[in-house]
Parts: sequence; C-alpha cells; structure tokens
Amino acid sequence: MSERILGFLISPSQVSRRVAVLGVVALAASLAACGGSSDNASSNAGATATLTVLETTDLHFNVRSYDYFKLAEDKSYGFERTATLVRAARKEFANTLLVDNGDTIQGTALADYEATVSPIPCTQQLSMYKAMGALGFDAGTLGNHEFNYGLPFLNQVLGGGLDVDGVDATKKCAGAGYPAVLANVYSNKTKKPLVQPYTLLERTLVAKGTDGKEVKLPIKIGVIGFTTPGIMNWDKRYLEGKVYTEGAVESANKYVPELRAKGADIVVALLHGGLDSAAYSATMENPGLYLSKVAGIDAMVMGHQHGVFPDTAATPSFNLPGVDHKAGTVNGVPAVMASSWGKALGVVQLALQWDGSKWVVNKSASKSELRNIQSKNAAGATVTVDADPAIAPLIETQHQAAIQYVKTPIGQTDFRMSTLFADVGDPGAIQIVNQAQQAYVAAYIKASLPQYAALPVLSVSAPFKSGFQGGADYTDVAVGPLAINNAADLYLYPNTVYAVKVNGADIKNWLEAAAKRFNQIDPAKTTEQQLISTFPGYNFDMFTTADMQYEIDVTQPVGSRIKNLTYLGKPIDGAQEFVIATNNYRATSGKSFIDKLDGSGTIWASPDANRDVVIDYIRKNPAVTRTANGAAKSWRFAKATVAGPVVFSSGANALSVAQAAGLGNVSLLAADDGSGKGTSKYGVDLSK
Repeated sequence: MSERILGFLISPSQVSRRVAVLGVVALAASLAACGGSSDNASSNAGATATLTVLETTDLHFNVRSYDYFKLAEDKSYGFERTATLVRAARKEFANTLLVDNGDTIQGTALADYEATVSPIPCTQQLSMYKAMGALGFDAGTLGNHEFNYGLPFLNQVLGGGLDVDGVDATKKCAGAGYPAVLANVYSNKTKKPLVQPYTLLERTLVAKGTDGKEVKLPIKIGVIGFTTPGIMNWDKRYLEGKVYTEGAVESANKYVPELRAKGADIVVALLHGGLDSAAYSATMENPGLYLSKVAGIDAMVMGHQHGVFPDTAATPSFNLPGVDHKAGTVNGVPAVMASSWGKALGVVQLALQWDGSKWVVNKSASKSELRNIQSKNAAGATVTVDADPAIAPLIETQHQAAIQYVKTPIGQTDFRMSTLFADVGDPGAIQIVNQAQQAYVAAYIKASLPQYAALPVLSVSAPFKSGFQGGADYTDVAVGPLAINNAADLYLYPNTVYAVKVNGADIKNWLEAAAKRFNQIDPAKTTEQQLISTFPGYNFDMFTTADMQYEIDVTQPVGSRIKNLTYLGKPIDGAQEFVIATNNYRATSGKSFIDKLDGSGTIWASPDANRDVVIDYIRKNPAVTRTANGAAKSWRFAKATVAGPVVFSSGANALSVAQAAGLGNVSLLAADDGSGKGTSKYGVDLSK
C-alpha cells in the first residue's frame, strides 16, 4: 500500500453490486484486509479523526517549473514543487484525499506537443497524468480546457468510454490513472453524463477513540465534479450537437442525494469554477456561492478563476456575502482555491466524529488553508520549495522534445520587432498582437455572435516590456526566423482574449486613461523634463491601425490629452458602438480606465491565450514585414514647442531602431543615462 491507509476504489455502478455480493460483514473484512484491522465500529462511537483534502487546480500542464516560451526555468510555479508539498502533507496528516480540480491537460507547449504536434499513442499516458501518477491522485474533475483538443482526444486520455457522437467509446487507453468525475455535462447521444458524475471511495481512517487510543474505522467518501457551462461557447466547434450542460446546482441536487443513499459519509465537491455574486443561472461560470448551499456537500474545492481562497491579504479577493476568509468557508462549507500552475496546494482539514455507524463532519472545527511553493522568510527574501526529484525524470524525453518544438520557426520577420520606442510611437512589436487579436475576435463574432456582426472590431494592446527592469526589459525580436518561443516576447503575460463592447465616447476615455503613461510637459520650462511617468507600460493601451487616428497632447493635464480622435477619417461618433479585442485582465479589472472594463462590457470571454492566438496568426501569415505588420501608427504626439529638452530612457544605443521605425523626432542624448540600469538617454522633439 502507499503511505496512506487505503480502502477499495468503487465506482457508483459497482457499489450496490459489491454490497449485495459481499454483504456488510464481508465488505468490512475487505476494508480491513487492505487498510489494516478495522476495529469494532459500533463500540467506537465518539471517535474522532481528521480527513485532509489536498487540492491541485488549474495545473495547465505545468509539470516542470519551466517556461517553454522563454526556454528557462521559472521556480514560481510547477507541479514538481507542488508534489513536494503533497508529500509533506501526507507525512503530517494520517488521512489524506488528493484531488485535482481540472484544467489539467492544456496550457504549455508540452501539452500542445502531445495533443497536436506529435500526438501520444493510446498506450501512453499524458506527461501530466504520468507525473500525477507518482503521487497517486484519488479523483479529479474536468475543467473547460479539457475540451480544447476535442472529444476524441479527451476520450483517449481519459482511457476511453465516452459514449458520444464521433467518438469510439470502446477504445481502451492508458487513461488518467485516477477516476474522473463530472456531473453536469451530458452526451446528446445517451442523455447520460459524459463522464461518471461521481465516485464513491472506500477508505480506512486512522482515528482516535474516546480513550485516546488509535483506532481504524471505515469511511465512504463521495467525490462529485462540475465544470463551467462556458465550454459550449469556448469549444463550440467540438461540442455543439454532441454534448449539453446543466447548472452545477441542478446537477448537485440530483446526484448528491444519490451519493448519500449509497452510503457516502461525506461528499467533496470538485467545482471547476469560483465565486461570483451575480444571480444564479444554469449557465453561470462561477457558481461557488450557490453550490455551497446544496444540502449534503461537506467540502468544496474551487478553481478556474486562478485566484486564491482563503485569501490572507489585507484586502482579500472574493469579498462577498457568505465568504469567510478567516474561517476558510463559503456559506459555512470549508473550501479552497489553490491558485494555478501548481503555485499552491489547497488544504482542507475536515474534523470528523464517528457516531457508531457513520462519520459526521464538524464544519465549525474544520479549517482551510493554502500552502504556497514560494513564501517570504524573516528577512523578506523569497524562499521556494524544492522540486520533487521523482517528477522530472518521468517526463524528460517529452520535455526535451517540447523544447525542440518551440525552437521551430513559425515565420520570418524582415524587421526588428521591438518595444524600445513604443512610448514615442513605434508600433513594431504591438501591431501584430493587435492584428492577431482583431482577426480572432472578428472570426468568432462572424461564426457565433451574429448580433454583433455589424459592429467594427478593433484591438488594443500595450508594450508589456517597457524598461521597468532596465535596458534588457524590452520586447526585442531580431530580424530573421520567428520561433514559437518568440511569442513570449511579443506577448508576455498568460492572459486570455476577451472582447468588450464600447462606444466612441468610451474609446476616448479609455485612451485618456492610457495616456497617464506621460508626465505633463510644461512648454515654457527650459530645464529637462521627463516624458514618462510611473504609470506602467503594460497599461499604455494603444490602437495600431490606420482606421483609428488620434493625437496625445502631453502639455495638457490627465484626462484632457486625446485630440483629433477619428475613425475612418471622420471625427468619432460618441454613440457609435465598437467591439474591442483586449485581454481578460483589462476587460475585468480595468474599471480605472472606464466603467465597462469591470466585466460588464464583456461580450465574449474566450478560452484561448493571447499568446497562442499570436502564434496561430503568425503560422497563418508567416511572412512578417514592416509594411504589413509594423508600420501602422494610430497615434502621434500633438505638436508642441517646448523651451527645454523632453527626455526619456530606453535600451542602450538603440537609435537605429527608432530611425528604422521612421521616428525622425528622436535623438540620442547620452549613451548612459546614469541610472545604472543599462539604459541610454533620448530626446523627443514634440514640435515635429
């Protein structure tokens, strides 16, 4: 047996048959045979135990602490480090249940490699599942990203058995290595759950009797899973007409009583969704507040939002009615959300008491916490958990193959794609991001959102790398081959594409907010003035299309800088509606820009990463040129005569980049700006 005391794993369909055949006495004997001697249950009324539920969620195939786009180790995430936390928790707690909450099989170049580039054979486990196998997961559910590669692939990697159109349900493959449960996605073909809705796990708990001595008692744990109904939009091309979804609450009300009737002492809900205070609906993406109220659910693990719960920050996220960060509960139910990418392990300690025949949860004595792979020590330095040495060797061959894959060219550029001078008007590394986002959103609207088909679709992006960390902190892709890993330079963050509906007045206000990037310049001042403010470069959203034109007057105060804003050569109509492609962060956390960027303006929350959309765009348009992809300037500075120099810093001795971009108003003033960051001082002539 493993380091846990385990009983038998019994699926819902097997439970009644097994009980009927073996009888209660024989079943108890089988538990004892597996888990050690099980003491007389009825004589141990009052015994107590703790069952510790351990959660991983949104791993997104980050087996290793490795960034396949930067081709470098990144110790801030990775399942190989979460594994160390799991092993430590198993040594600390006598009784543990390890579950995964979905979004497991997609998210890295290694995932794409095994799904689409060099698809793994039926006999081989996914590298993610292989690594998880080293820890022995008890159960898991499916996230929305499990559906990204289509149903035949999902059928294969889960081991077969998906009875749905277009899939061979008889196929028997290696599988995940643990039971996958999903209660709210159904096959159109059978009208039954696509995957078993729940599993009933039989275990032997190490408990403490009323006399203080150790006793071993049986427990039946029901594990049920739910995913976000958004799959029907995000993967419509794969799922339409083949599956349908049900609300998490509706499914829970159907199946939790079944689990209880089959003898489940406790029920753990795996919700691939999070917390949202909006009114409940069957298509709700994050129904945790409402699922927690379903009778019979004793613990809930959450995910999908890539957030943390409980949140110990001074101003915690999910500050909603019924959410108690201190107690780690949602409407009184112990719960966790363990970030993403293996950055944390969710830990729910369920306090149990034996009444002589079954276990009862004492929710008030239970507690939840997150254990992070990175923390600060007493000196304020970052401390990182060591990687579990057993994980990397399991996937080394595939890991190296994925590295070679991301080095493969996907296109060619005839110009240096850089953000070195994005602050003064060079769109060189931003335009292709906008082009990719715009094309992606426009295609989706045409196919799936006909109600918006008449609206212009535009895109904004920003210079994500703009010198904050010094002279090397700029996007800078050399002339020549473009490989997949270059996409990390073109799009730094792991955001997803969102589409928002705004009007012309909103666009002006959005651009006014973005123009906070600049200090107000006094035309009469004869001494040197710094152009760039402390407003981050990644917030300097800009258009890069001839269709949208505007000037930024840096001599004016914040809020009054956008001048001569035109669309298709005419002053923009404040009432005209537009769809803007952006990222999930801006669309949901950008209220400081405009009110509609609080999520209320979103018309489509896509499942695809901006970075992946850029990669796909370059693959389809491999000849990247300055003329087609790096010269469309939507904005310029409003002309102003300034008595003294207006200066800014950028990468060392890079004036040729500005000149190649046609920025004739930029000059090199000093090779070393004196900051110690490896940057040069440049001047910009606002009169030109």
